[in-house]
Formats: sequence, C-alpha cells, structure tokens
Amino acid sequence: METSRGSKMTESKEQEVKIKNCDNKSVGMLIWKDDKLLLIERMKFPFGFAVPAGHVDDHGSFEDAAKEEVQEEVGFEVTNLKLITEGRKENICRRPGGSWHYWKIYQVETKGEIKRSEDETKQAGWFSIDQIRVLTQRTKKYLNGEIPEKKWQESPGLEPVWLEWFNELNIL
Repeated sequence: METSRGSKMTESKEQEVKIKNCDNKSVGMLIWKDDKLLLIERMKFPFGFAVPAGHVDDHGSFEDAAKEEVQEEVGFEVTNLKLITEGRKENICRRPGGSWHYWKIYQVETKGEIKRSEDETKQAGWFSIDQIRVLTQRTKKYLNGEIPEKKWQESPGLEPVWLEWFNELNIL
C-alpha cells in the first residue's frame, strides 16, 4: 500500500488501516427449519455460537445488512425478512468503540443450502431447542467464571448476547 508520500506502509500498518471502528449498529437473523434454529460457531471474537449476525457498517440499512450478512455467513438467499425486536445491548465486539450495540433482530425465510463462511465460522448447522439449552448451560458457567477463557475459545457455548436475546424472545 502506498502512502500519500509514496513510501511503503508496513504490513501491520496496512492491517491497522483495515480495522473498522464499531458503528454500534448490529443485526441478527433467526432462521428456522422445522423446529431447529441455524447457528454458527464464530471463528473470531466474540467466541461462541450465535445466529448469523453482523454490523450495519456500509451496507446502508439494517435490512440490507441483514440480507448481506446471511449471504456472507451461511450462503442463503433471503426471501422474507420480518423485524421481531430491537434494542440496545452491552456487548463487546473486537472493533474499537464496540462496547455496546443497537440491535435489530429479524425472523428470516431463506432459500438455498448452507455454505458457511470459512473465514468467519468454524461450523454452521441446525440446532434443536434442547441442544441450544446445553449451549446455554455452558455459557452460564463461563459467565460465572467456571470456564477459563482458553477452554471457552476451544469449546464455547452460546455467545452471551444471544443468551440475553433468546431469553427475551422466549426461545429458551
């Protein structure tokens, strides 16, 4: 990468430039198949299982971000998008300034097959309510300090912000 003075930037400087500040606006998409919910396991912080989600950033609107994040993270085409709740959560992301987010959560209908992002996810799949409850118990132990960070990263539960949303939405 060239600077305005024409000198080469170091690779770490290049990476620094690419880090976006948090816009504090996020979307989360609930995608159901029969009685199972699509979850991904995040490869990057914040670690844990979550529904497809992401920042609004330069996607334009919350709705556009929702459609593009579903495509990016799990490869589905969105056929219907319905806002089911919204609100502010104190949840940390990896970006500077990302200590809270204003969320819009959507019920989403899709078409296609799962094609997970290999850059952002360790896995993606359909989880029953009972399987989600098992992940929830692991999250509660983590939040109580019973699971160290390294063990959490290796084998996480539900991402803490989704524990909050799932409780509010009466999914658990």
